[in-house]
Amino acid sequence: MTSDQKPTRQTLTLHDTVYETVFTKKFANRKPYAPTDPKRLAAVIPGLILQVLVAPGDAVRPGQSLLILEAMKMQNHIAAHHGATVKALHAAPGDTVMKGQLLVEFE
Repeated sequence: MTSDQKPTRQTLTLHDTVYETVFTKKFANRKPYAPTDPKRLAAVIPGLILQVLVAPGDAVRPGQSLLILEAMKMQNHIAAHHGATVKALHAAPGDTVMKGQLLVEFE
């Protein structure tokens, strides 16, 4: 274990029972969970945009394919999570995208 991951002891109480546990600094300094913005769709894996299937102003329904992302030699259909109208596209065919990069904005 590296020096920046040296564990620290913590005491937790759950249902009137006290537990002692060890958290590494890496765990203690992790990014907190933040819910995703339903008006923004970001890449969940890095890859290459093969095809964009919608345009700004298009109304999309839940489950409709918005674009095709190639990653690890597989074609992944990126679908809408809910019904909305496409406000802007931030990726075009041939673009290489990174994990977390904004792809589509909805109104």
